[in-house]
Amino acid sequence: MPKFIFVAGGVMSGIGKGVTTASIGKILTSKGYRVTAVKIDPYVNVDAGTMNPIEHGEVFVTGDGTECDQDVGNYERFIADNLTTDNYITTGRVYQAVINRERNLEYKGKCVEVVPHIPQEVINRIKKAARKTKADFVLIEIGGTVGEYQNSLFLEASRMMRLAAPNDVLFVLISYLPVPQIIGEMKSKPTQQAVRWLNMAGIQPDIIVARSLVPLDKPRKKKISVFCNVAKEDVISAPDIKSIYEIPLNFEKDRLGDRILRKFGMRTKRKGDLQDWKRLVRIIKTSKKPVKIGVVGKYFETGKFTLTDSYISVIEAIKHAAWFHKRKPEIHWLSSEDYEKNPKTLKELKEYDGIIVPGGFGGRGIEGKIKAIEYCRKNKIPFLGLCLGLQLSVIEFARHVCGIKKAHSAEFAESGDLVIDVMPEQKALIRDKKYGGTMRLGDYKCKLKPNTKSIKAYKTSNIVERHRHRYELNNEYREKLEKNGMVMAGINPEKDLVEIVELKKHPFFVAVQFHPEFKSRPTKPHPLFKEFIKAAVK
Repeated sequence: MPKFIFVAGGVMSGIGKGVTTASIGKILTSKGYRVTAVKIDPYVNVDAGTMNPIEHGEVFVTGDGTECDQDVGNYERFIADNLTTDNYITTGRVYQAVINRERNLEYKGKCVEVVPHIPQEVINRIKKAARKTKADFVLIEIGGTVGEYQNSLFLEASRMMRLAAPNDVLFVLISYLPVPQIIGEMKSKPTQQAVRWLNMAGIQPDIIVARSLVPLDKPRKKKISVFCNVAKEDVISAPDIKSIYEIPLNFEKDRLGDRILRKFGMRTKRKGDLQDWKRLVRIIKTSKKPVKIGVVGKYFETGKFTLTDSYISVIEAIKHAAWFHKRKPEIHWLSSEDYEKNPKTLKELKEYDGIIVPGGFGGRGIEGKIKAIEYCRKNKIPFLGLCLGLQLSVIEFARHVCGIKKAHSAEFAESGDLVIDVMPEQKALIRDKKYGGTMRLGDYKCKLKPNTKSIKAYKTSNIVERHRHRYELNNEYREKLEKNGMVMAGINPEKDLVEIVELKKHPFFVAVQFHPEFKSRPTKPHPLFKEFIKAAVK
């Protein structure tokens, strides 16, 4: 019988439920157990694919093509396992399944109600993930904050599971203890209120992870213990830190893994010393020589604030590769719209060791990105293009090297030389306004050409990578592009689609149609990012 650990958040969003869940998973895997994780999003959206990345953060894609919350990416990076559609639940998916079941008379004429049928569908999905993965532990992160209407049905599902199997279910509450500057004292009252909200849902937390600016002191631990009805040993200190990869080690200072196993009456299968993680954190802390990487994008500006969640997998992949080369990653956000308004600012690109143009949708800032790519090509700055980065690299090369002045993409222009076009089956979907879950998603094969930078990086000619796009390099222009020096370094064998382009006589100019960042791991960086950072270091 697998054990289920529910993780909920209190006080406010953004306090680290995802990385806490992932860290618990890492700790338990280090102790010899098989772990899987499920993210529950309280949105009526069926998946994350139609959400604005500035509002929701990055859309992560699993190998089977599920567009999901960025926390699923953290789970994969920490527990080093590839998750599937069964590891992602939304309100939209749950209601859609219940309504379809009702239409098919699967409830045999019963009155279908929000309770118990919606929570029961949630429970069924959680147990399906457990069966499919054969996990010893299933970690379930409930999105949002306790006390919100949106996630109440998911809390009800967790309460029902505990009622049915009290020895197999555990609750972890992550809460925030603010230190108001004007007061200068850590305050536990918001956490007490969060526990009250959880109690009103019929749930008593077993463990409280206390997030704050600094580590908890003994008086605060005692106060939370008394007023929140948990043992002092079950109040886990979680101070702000520079790297999320330190979190499992911080938790183990309070012996979180042992506390969880003891509550389930279980023992460690092997010494959970987290040696690989300790080596990683040691490298992170001791790497002093910087490698300066610029990311040219548009999904990080919201008012006066810069939010990087839109590109979180790209950020982490850069870090993984930089640490592999014992370098300190310095990541800077470069606005493509600034390059459109004032092309003279392109000169700042020379200050960077490497430039990345990541994925994205829509026409805003496109010409600025094309200008940045042209500057990298001409000035021999190491360049890595991801998804849209490949498409704009092709447009730039077609315009300025091949002389195709009106080269463009069907996503942004209706006429001209559409060197980037949409596949026939995608045209039908766009015409019928069927956007959700209809792109080329998930794993696709790619055959690499010999004597290319890509095959040097992968050290094999057959690879599989994850995709999320509906526009492709138009094969009608392939011959002309190749004649002028663009190398088609990777081809999808099933549909003869270009997956990777490169330029010769350049230290590193590689652009890919897929998203390699989704498969990068902290202790196993992605090959392309490793080669890119290697070139940037040089």
